[in-house]
Order: sequence, then C-alpha cells, then structure tokens
Amino acid sequence: QVQLVESGGGLVQPGGSLRLSCAASGFTSDYHAIGWFRQAPGKEREGVSCIRSSDGSTYYAESVKGRFTISRDNAKNTVYLQMNSLKPEDTAVYFCAAAAYYSGSVPAPDEYDFWGQGTQVTVSS
Repeated sequence: QVQLVESGGGLVQPGGSLRLSCAASGFTSDYHAIGWFRQAPGKEREGVSCIRSSDGSTYYAESVKGRFTISRDNAKNTVYLQMNSLKPEDTAVYFCAAAAYYSGSVPAPDEYDFWGQGTQVTVSS
C-alpha cells in the first residue's frame, strides 16, 4: 500500500520561505512521478510542480516558476518543495501525490493515483 505523508506547512510572512516534505512508503517500481498540488478555499486543486523519480526531471506551473524548487532524495524516499518569495496567493492546502507516469507538463490531479493528507500553508502578515 502506497502512503504519502506531507509535512512542513505553517504560517509565514509574505516574502518568506517554507520547505515542504513528502515522505513515501510502500512504493513499487510502477510509480515514477511525484507531484505537488495545492487547493485554496473555494478553488479547484491545481498542479504546482512534478518530478520524475528516475532522473529528476522537473516541471513547474508558471505561477511558481523561479520561486519554488522541487527535489528528491531517493535514499530517503522523500520529495521536497522549497518555496521562496511566498505571496498571499500561495495560501492553500498543499498535497503530494504519486503517478505511474511523468507527463513533463503541468501535473493534472486525475493522472495521480495516491495522495497524502495535505499540509496547510498560510502566507500572511
């Protein structure tokens, strides 16, 4: 059974930074991509970034490009999302998820099979 657990969310001032972690367990070789998504109140879940497990290829949504960095530590089965220069509009619950395929484009929720429980990120002064 694949399990994903996010951590690292919290309250930060505009311009600040947070690093989210996604710890994975129970993985098989069938899952090759991890994506980060976020969902703000009253809005649809949107893809933020994704990474291919094998070679570290990455993709970022335009709204976070240049501010967020996704990375992986395969030895720890953990994927990170470093978020810098945070803005109030980044406020959302952030989820990580696992997919069988790396699309090389903005991650879409229906492409991902397993999800974590989410971690709240609030950017406010």
